[in-house]
Amino acid sequence: MSRDWDAATYDRVSKPLVDLATTVLDRLDLGGDETVLDAGCGSGNVTLMLLERLPRGQVIAVDGASSMVEHARETLNGRAAVLQADLTALELERPVDVVFSSAVFHWIADHDRLFQRLFAALRPGGRMVAQCGGEGNIERFHEAARAVGATAPYAEFLAGWAGPWNFAGPVETAARLERAGFERVETWLEPRPISPEDPEDYLRTICLGYHLEQLPEELRDDYVRAVLERSGRELDYVRLNIVARRGMDA
Repeated sequence: MSRDWDAATYDRVSKPLVDLATTVLDRLDLGGDETVLDAGCGSGNVTLMLLERLPRGQVIAVDGASSMVEHARETLNGRAAVLQADLTALELERPVDVVFSSAVFHWIADHDRLFQRLFAALRPGGRMVAQCGGEGNIERFHEAARAVGATAPYAEFLAGWAGPWNFAGPVETAARLERAGFERVETWLEPRPISPEDPEDYLRTICLGYHLEQLPEELRDDYVRAVLERSGRELDYVRLNIVARRGMDA
C-alpha cells in the first residue's frame, strides 16, 4: 500500500467496512486475555471493537499509512500499541496469540511474503482470522471504472492501467498459507454487496484512491462522478475469508 490515505474521510465513510469486520471479530472466539495483532488497523474504529473483547488482553495495531496510524493513535488514546509498518516486512518484539485482519490483504501484492510474516508473528498454537476482498470483488465496479478511464480526457492517464489490487481465490490462498507453515486452513468466498451512505466520498477515498493518483487534480472529481453514474450505488463486494493456525511444534 504505497499511497497514503485521507484517514479522516475514511473514518467517516467506512461504516460498511466496519460492519463487515464485525462478522470476522465474531469468529475470533476470544477468552479476553489474548494479545492480538490487528494487521491493517486503518483509522482505529475496528480496533476499538476488538479491544472491547479483550478486557484483560492487549492489541498491537499496525498500518502502513502514516495518516491512518496518526488517526488510530488519536482514536485509541493509548489503549493499544499502534505501529507504522509494512505487513510484508513485519517484525514484532514478541509473538502474539491471534492475528486479526479485515479489508486489508487485497491491497498487498505479495501474499506469499505476507503470510510468511504473519506466521512468524504468531506463537506456536496461535491462529489467524482474516477477511479481505477476494476473487470477483467489485468486478462490476472495476468494469465501470475501466470503461470511464478509457474515454477522453482520462484515457491518457488510465487506459491499460491495471492497479495494485490482489483479489485472490480460496484455493490459491489456502496453498499459500500452507506453504507459509499454517495448518487447519479454511478459506472461502462470500458475496457481501454494500451500498455506502455517501457513495461519492466512499469511492473517492477507498475504491478510487489509486485511480485518482494517476489523474491530474482537475480531472479527479469529474472522474469519480462519472464512475459513480456508470456503476451505480451498490458495490458488489466478494469477501475472501481465512481461518488458519500455527502448529504447536512450529
